[in-house]
Amino acid sequence: MDTLFDISLQAAGWLQQHYPGLEGFFASVSELGREEFYLALFPLIYWCLDKRLGKHVLYVFLLSVTANSYLKHAFRGPRPYWIDSAIGLSQEDSYGVPSGHTQLAATVYLFLALWIRKRWAWLLAIVMILAMGISRVYLGVHFIHDVVAGLMVALVIIGCYFLWRRLFADKYRKGILGRKLLTALLLPIAVAALYGITYWAIGKPDLSVAWAAYIPVAEEVSVEAMATAVGTLLGIGIGLNLENSRTRFLVQGTIIQKVGRYLLGMGGAIAIWAGLKMVFPADPLWLALPLRILRYFLLLLWASYYAPTLFVRLRLAQAEPDPGIKMKL
Repeated sequence: MDTLFDISLQAAGWLQQHYPGLEGFFASVSELGREEFYLALFPLIYWCLDKRLGKHVLYVFLLSVTANSYLKHAFRGPRPYWIDSAIGLSQEDSYGVPSGHTQLAATVYLFLALWIRKRWAWLLAIVMILAMGISRVYLGVHFIHDVVAGLMVALVIIGCYFLWRRLFADKYRKGILGRKLLTALLLPIAVAALYGITYWAIGKPDLSVAWAAYIPVAEEVSVEAMATAVGTLLGIGIGLNLENSRTRFLVQGTIIQKVGRYLLGMGGAIAIWAGLKMVFPADPLWLALPLRILRYFLLLLWASYYAPTLFVRLRLAQAEPDPGIKMKL
């Protein structure tokens, strides 16, 4: 492992030394992997461009976020600048492996390329994934093996998704609402249980390592990340099922309607995401974690169900007619 660390440290140092003018570019690329970027992107797709694509890519993205948060805490890998502060052009509080920026970029852009099936989409996916991975090494926040691991996890997540679609999606879609909601509830509970068991199994972190000073914050951030994952999975699972059963909004509409949807929807999303962050306490952790789950649950429930319902009521979107159930006598 020390050899892998040394190779990445040398690579980051070489890139920074020979291409100092690219720091701003790679910093900008990394910003596209932040939570704020995805918070703006997915509602745009789901509310205004392609509802079906938006639902699927968002759910796969959240599954990837969950896997990344779980694996980061399970492996407790350091970041390059934790070992050599001289190469740290950016900072992150969480553990390193796998690279979340790379994994999520690969998840989103490869999924979009597979969905769109156009040459330009594949080219965009490859460019964005490579740029994101290189940016993380250049900025000194990830080792090369962190980036590779992130890409591999993304491929597994996408593969499992398409396997589910082929084997189980039809059966799930034909199920009753109560069963779907139960599944949406049980998945985050299972994730929380698995994480709890893993957290107990790995025990306390090794504080004898050279980068021990970063561990306390990384431990807290890891627990918060899993709370976020549980809340988002719960919110999106319940929200999408309720929308599909009760609202069934149509993405078609005029430019004015779509702009109105996005502005109204994002206003509500920001109020929940940023507003509740200011209101809810950050400690003690036993109180902050349930409130964090609640905050992200409400955010995804708003985005997936309540915002579309409001769009229909305000005539910013139309709804599919209720299919109903007719019985012949």
